[in-house]
Parts: sequence; C-alpha cells; structure tokens
Amino acid sequence: MILITAQDLGRQYAGDPIFTDLAFEVRAGERIGLVGPNGAGKTTLMKLLDGTEKPEYGKVYIRPGVRVSLLRQQPDFEPGQTLMDVARTGLASLLDLQRELEEAAQEMAEAEDDRDRERAGRRYDELHEQVLHQDAYSIEHRVEEILSGLGFIEAEFDRPASTFSGGQQSRLMLAKLLLESPDVMLLDEPSNHLDIETTEWLESYLSRQPVAMIVVSHDRYFLDKVANKTWELNEGKLEVYPGNYSQYWRLRCERAKLLERQAERFEEKTEKLEAYIRKYGAGQRSTQAHDRERKLEKHKATQVETIREIIGPRMGFEEVDRSGDIVIEARKLSKSFDKQLFDDLNVAVLRGQCVGVLGPNGAGKTTLIKTLIGQEKADSGEVKLGHKVVVGYHDQGLQSLSYDTTVVRAVWPEDDADWVEGDLRALLARFGLTGDQAFQKVGQLSGGEKAKAALARLCATSANLLVMDEPTNHLDIWSCESLERSIREFEGTVLVVSHDRYFLNKVADRIIYVADGLARVVEGDYEAFQRLMQKEKQEAAGKAKAKPAPAHDAAPARSTGRNGDATKKKFPYRKATELESDIAVVEAEIVEVEDLLAQPATWRDQGKAVRAQDRHKELKAKLETLFEHWEFAVESEW
Repeated sequence: MILITAQDLGRQYAGDPIFTDLAFEVRAGERIGLVGPNGAGKTTLMKLLDGTEKPEYGKVYIRPGVRVSLLRQQPDFEPGQTLMDVARTGLASLLDLQRELEEAAQEMAEAEDDRDRERAGRRYDELHEQVLHQDAYSIEHRVEEILSGLGFIEAEFDRPASTFSGGQQSRLMLAKLLLESPDVMLLDEPSNHLDIETTEWLESYLSRQPVAMIVVSHDRYFLDKVANKTWELNEGKLEVYPGNYSQYWRLRCERAKLLERQAERFEEKTEKLEAYIRKYGAGQRSTQAHDRERKLEKHKATQVETIREIIGPRMGFEEVDRSGDIVIEARKLSKSFDKQLFDDLNVAVLRGQCVGVLGPNGAGKTTLIKTLIGQEKADSGEVKLGHKVVVGYHDQGLQSLSYDTTVVRAVWPEDDADWVEGDLRALLARFGLTGDQAFQKVGQLSGGEKAKAALARLCATSANLLVMDEPTNHLDIWSCESLERSIREFEGTVLVVSHDRYFLNKVADRIIYVADGLARVVEGDYEAFQRLMQKEKQEAAGKAKAKPAPAHDAAPARSTGRNGDATKKKFPYRKATELESDIAVVEAEIVEVEDLLAQPATWRDQGKAVRAQDRHKELKAKLETLFEHWEFAVESEW
C-alpha cells in the first residue's frame, strides 16, 4: 500500500534550488535509508514530508489517515514533566483510542433501542480492532521496554526531563517517537548520542517494526541492519536502489562501471564517424561521408547517461617527525570519579598503530584517553609518553575552535611562524572548506563544517600522536571514508574514541574496551573484538550449563537492567518446564478474555466489561512475572 507520494517536488533557499523535480513513493513496510553528502537536502526533505516546511514546487500527497512523525532534535518539555511523562506523550493517540473505546462501550450499555445499540456496536468493533492492532493492552510494558532499551534505568523514570543532559534528552525524544509508532517514521540521525550497545538494540527494534520509515544516518553498520531500500540524494536528484547500504553501494559501483563503458563506446563511435568524414569528405566517397555527417549529428544528439559522483574531501595529514617506538606506556593505571572507571590497566601503544577506544556511554572512554596523554591525573599507576611524541587532541565538543573567530584564524596553530594564510586556506580546502567559508565565523558553520575545521586544525599541529574523540560525529559517509583513508596513510600514531563500528573496523589495529569499571585490550579491528566477545559469551553459557542448579536459598538474584545494576528479584526454585506450562495456561486465558472484550454484548453490561478489563490487566502482569521466573529458572538450571 502506498502511504506517501511526491511529484515534481522542489525546495530552494535564497533563490538557489536544493533539489528539483523529485518523484517517489513510500510504501507500507519499507525501511528506507536516505544517504547523500552534507548539504544535499536530506533534513529538508524530511521536513517537507512531515509538513514542517512547504515546497516551492510540486506536492506531497499523504494517504488519508496515515500518521507521519519526524524525530525532533530540539526537546521542548513542559515544566515539571518527568521522563516517564514525556515518554507517555508518545502514546497520546493510543490513550485517546482507549477512551473512545470506553465511550463506545458506555453508548452500547445505555442504548435505548436496537438501532442505536447496533450503531454503537459497529463503532466499538472498529475501535477495538484498532486497539488490538496497536497492542494497547500492554502500554506500560512497551514504555519500560523502550526506555530501558535506550539506556534509561527505572530509578530515572520519575526524574524531571529537563535535568537530563542534551544527549539523554535526544534519546528521550527518540523514545517518544518509537512509542508513538506512526505509520511513517522519519528518523534523522537516530543513533546520535547512542553508544554501541544501545545502537544495536535500536537496530533490532526498528528491523522488527511493521511501519514504514525513512532513516538519515552516516552509520553504515546501522543502515545495513535496518534499511531494505536506499535513496541517494545528490546534486538535487534522487536515485532509488533496492537493499541496504552495502547492496546500494555495490549496485552503484556496478552502474558506474556500466555507464563508464557506455560513455567509452559512445566516444569511440564518435571518433570513428569523425575520422571517416575527415578522410572521405571531399573524395569519391563524399556521398557516404555526408551520410556519416547526418549519423554523427544524430549520434551526438543522443543523451549519454552519467552517474553523479560523490567525492569526499581529500583530507590527509601532514608528514610528521618520527617518534620513539613506544608512544604511550601505561602501567597499573587506575581512575575513579563517582565510580571506578578503569583499574590496573597495562598497555603500550606502539608507533604507527591506530588504537580504537569503545564502550558504553559514561564508562570513562574520554577520561581514559585524557589520562593516557596526561590531561587527566591518574589515581594510581603511571603513564609515560615516548621520545619526541607531540600530541594533537580533537575533542568531541569541538571546543578547540573559537566560535567567535574566523575559520582560518581558528585553525591557525598558535606560536607557529611557518604557516601563512595561503597555506591554511589550502589546508581548509583539502578538508572541504573552500572559498569564503575560510572567512566565516566558526559559529556560523554547520555541524559537519565545524567537524572538518577541527580536523584541519588537528592536521595543522603537525602532531605525530593524533588523539580523536568521536571524530566522525557530523561527518557524512564520504567524509568518513576520507578520514579513514587519511588515518590509514598517516605515518604517526592514532588513538581514537568512536561509536562508529564501520569506521573502527576500517582503521583500528587494536581495541581498548572500557566497561564495568575495567579497561581491556583486544588485538585486531572491531570485527575481531566482536568475535572475541561472542566467543566469551558462548563459553560462559557453556560453563553455566555445566553447573548444578543452586539451592532455594542460594539462588542468585537476576539482574534486570541492561548493565546488570537494576533491581534484583528472587523466585522460589521451579523447573523451567513447569513454568512453561503455566505460561501456556495464562496465555490461553488472555486470548479468552480478549475474545470476551471483542464481543459487543460484554460492553452492554458495564460491570462485566470492567471486570474483564481488570482481569486482562491482571493476567498480563502475571504473564510478565512468569516470564521473569522462567528466565530465572533457565539461568539456575544452567
């Protein structure tokens, strides 16, 4: 079913078109990855579909009754609203639907004749079908599932929303949209502010949803997991490809080669016709030559299809002085703030290596890299920088750039007389900032442009140890690829914090994983790290299965939180098979109660309807507890 149709769509700013003549359809169940360079108009297109902005040309047709929602980047909370209050606003339409259902039931109960009762019954049936379709009987479970999946813990549910950090507020806005579950979700960089664990949860959640969605993201792993169709917006035109990001890129490359061969054959034919005309234009074969002229004219009138190339900035870091073989040496390094971040860490970073640092939000990744380069003091242990090591630091918040100065001045290295303005402008151009952009105030730049300026400033330091904290934030896919290539070609050493798994897989020689108060070193790229984690999980599961079931009073409490620090619950020992039988009985009774709620006759007796609703809630709660008990039993039997 077609949910959205666009015809001849165009949008411009200050007289310059962003895109023109776009035509596309969005169908139910499509998960569309929208890619393109920064500035191509991806966010603008999303706003046109949401109705936030209006097109100068063409129109967007949304099927009647279809709900379209855009992920809001700027939170707007009412005073006193808690995290749970804000999340539940995403269910406003569902709560309204439940109220309408109750009103319809009341109408049936109070109907004075068969005609009114039949009309109310039809309305009730329609509403009840919608309630069942949207799984309205498990609202609280859905809210808790999504908030937990996005990294919130139960203790934060009643905390005022305005007291959370900017990144947490962005996650809350994402939770609100997921709970709203519109017919078409418009997700603009949904994995921003998410760590790898939470991003993986979101990938799994979105890939299970039956709704249509359009996702703007520079996270190539994320697009591979979520998208089943890809749109490329570039130079004002939209190209549609089947499949996820990897399939899109493979098809795009194949198409580029095909069009290149077609263009070569076109040129070859043109040259042959022109050569024949030159050779025989005035001789005995002039008639044939004139015929070739007509063919050449017709041939040149043929439009040769070309692919619109997307070329990222060249980037590239300067040649640097050679450091000692050991760049960083840390021994028994420990650090705590409110909690222990890492303890007894021993690591040596060698010249030429790229070391990736990853872990959950708040685990201490930034603190670790600052401690390794001496910007933070360790609680215990020691860290040494090697011979002739010069550190260049790229901070996540881009605070190294003065927002009130021009870009060229912000990038200019302090106390370095070797740089002149022309050289710095050439450097900025290499990182994708050209022309008048060099003389704009930093604060006027877009997020992507600021990120490029910060990388150019890092390059200008001539440091042989580049320390980067989330350098791919705000960069488009092609700029990420340029940075990956630049790091691989760099002759010095790189220490980089990132949640971009694709990026880490391209650049990292080893991984430092920070989590649960420890930091561990894993040799290899991100995929090697992932394989090791999976192997360790399997080995732990195997060892757990080999253990005898614990006694009733020694049963370990099951942690219900994502990080193992949520409320612990204990259950009396029972076999998992017994619990499975109980679960089946409760599920069967839930089906019976839902069938009862679906019958108009139930709602003619208000007392009976209320009892059925109460019983449904009671059974749902019982089922949830049984599932928790079953999980506990399975773990105990391991």
